[in-house]
Amino acid sequence: MFKFLAKKKNTQPSNKNQTHVSITLSNHLLNRSRNSNVVFSPLSIHVVLNVIAAGSKGQTHNQLLSFLKAKNINELNALSSQLVSTIMVDGSPVGGPRLSFANGVWVEQTVSLKPSFKKVVETVHKAACNQVDFQTRAGEVAKEVNLWAERQTNGLIKDILPASAINNSTRLIFANAIYFKGAWCEKFDPSNTKDFDFHLLDGSKVLVPFMTSKKKQFLSKYDNFKVLALPYENGNDKRHFTMYIYLLDVKDGLPSLIQRVGSQSDFLERHVPHQKVEIGQFLIPKFKISFGFEASDMLKELGLLLPFSSTEGLSEMGNTYADEKLNVSSIQHKSFVEVNEKGTEAAAVTAAVMMKCALKETYDTVDFVADHPFLFVIKEDTSGAVLFMGQVVNPTIN
Repeated sequence: MFKFLAKKKNTQPSNKNQTHVSITLSNHLLNRSRNSNVVFSPLSIHVVLNVIAAGSKGQTHNQLLSFLKAKNINELNALSSQLVSTIMVDGSPVGGPRLSFANGVWVEQTVSLKPSFKKVVETVHKAACNQVDFQTRAGEVAKEVNLWAERQTNGLIKDILPASAINNSTRLIFANAIYFKGAWCEKFDPSNTKDFDFHLLDGSKVLVPFMTSKKKQFLSKYDNFKVLALPYENGNDKRHFTMYIYLLDVKDGLPSLIQRVGSQSDFLERHVPHQKVEIGQFLIPKFKISFGFEASDMLKELGLLLPFSSTEGLSEMGNTYADEKLNVSSIQHKSFVEVNEKGTEAAAVTAAVMMKCALKETYDTVDFVADHPFLFVIKEDTSGAVLFMGQVVNPTIN
């Protein structure tokens, strides 16, 4: 999730690939969680997989590159460095969103990181390396990682590592944390927020507070769905952060939209409103979502198997005691998002634990009434980086 500022023509393919991976992850995750509110950070997971790729070799390395749509590790390092130095830099000093993007590494004290891997972790990802004692103080290290994640996300993400995630076989943990807080360019007036029915996928209804406005909006109509773009204030920042809401015309159409998004790797690029239109009825529900999952099974189902089981191990990470091989034992991910009249606050943490092996648009007046399940994306438009994705199926559930 960090990046060095390469020439634009060189960074675009990597960002498109990150978007492609985001679509793949979201399609699988949302299909597995059809009846749940979901938020996650594809960008955070991508960065953690980048680091795992840097510590791998052979078939494991090739499988990671293929999954991440990258030609080589230099391409992944360029994207990560770019993220750190440009895309995810705090924008609040110049009137843009408040951003925090941090990486951390906790290494068993008997393990020495290989110079090439250590250089990638410290130089490309700007990660702080911590030597720790997993063999006799695993519980204390877990608390340390959890406190780090909580601090980096302004208290929004707690207990990223469950007690069962690490033990005396743990040799290395790499974690990425993202925090985002952006104000709408056009804020909603709280006095206009009113309760209306929100239609659930099972045909029932719940009463939720909806925000509204009579101002023109960035909105496009497509075949059976609409896309709304809600830009965040950017001040003097050259980046442009936007929340996109994808709404089916039919109230029970979310599963079909998920399938549509998943079948087109360039879906997000091809469905972007570029012009403000006059709005008829305009209603957006307020919502708050916390969501967490263990990502290993999902990644395996998507074909990424070797980092979790290869006999090659992650041999480029470090020199271990008695030539132990390292594999990824778990990838924990938690995210949070809150949308209200002022804007959006969102955060995510991804932590990977490595253990020794045990083994066409129209511009007429348009209604946009998000009173039924929809998809959302928070994206940086100049780079195409996808920070957060998710679905709202019931705004009354946190």
